[in-house]
Amino acid sequence: MAIAREGWPFVGTLLGLAAIALWLRLPWAAAALAVLGLFTVFFFRDPERLVPTGSSLVISPADGKVVKVAVAPEGNPLGAGALQVSIFLSIFDVHVNRAPIAGVVERVDYHKGEFLPAFDDKASLRNEQNSVVLKAGETRVAFKQIAGLIARRIVFRKRPGDVVAAGERVGLIKFGSRVDVLLPEKTRLTVRLGDRVRGGSSVLAELP
Repeated sequence: MAIAREGWPFVGTLLGLAAIALWLRLPWAAAALAVLGLFTVFFFRDPERLVPTGSSLVISPADGKVVKVAVAPEGNPLGAGALQVSIFLSIFDVHVNRAPIAGVVERVDYHKGEFLPAFDDKASLRNEQNSVVLKAGETRVAFKQIAGLIARRIVFRKRPGDVVAAGERVGLIKFGSRVDVLLPEKTRLTVRLGDRVRGGSSVLAELP
């Protein structure tokens, strides 16, 4: 099973400590560390996904549960009338993030913040987050990688000016988090509150 490269230091440390504990004849400590190491492998898994084709499709950037579908708050990068779809990632979901559309990375803005539970709607405004705006022609789609209660590290591998494909891996959030997707006005949503989605394969919406 492939895992994200950011996970290898955690996996190596835990399995190395398990080996040391076994050498010291501490079998229960070795077993506990080995289990944690295997769970970390599971957490950082990076499965292949079949990305739907279609220039108007908005692909889910993350695995998880849709916890909000609403008009985006004022001050968002897409302006008045934009829509917001929020996805909550539990520690059991794949945490690799993907580009929701094909286009050019127009902006990347990182903000320090708090670490409220990611399912709390206040997390969208107050938590540590990384905001990304993608541009395809005259269309813009934005998404936020938002840290959760446990997550303290957001990874984004692209820079302004980089070209990305729809469904391409662009980063991850470590250990529980949330992703908000901001869509232009008049976008037709294809998901509802409570739906489960998969990053890189589920369609969130169709652009106008």
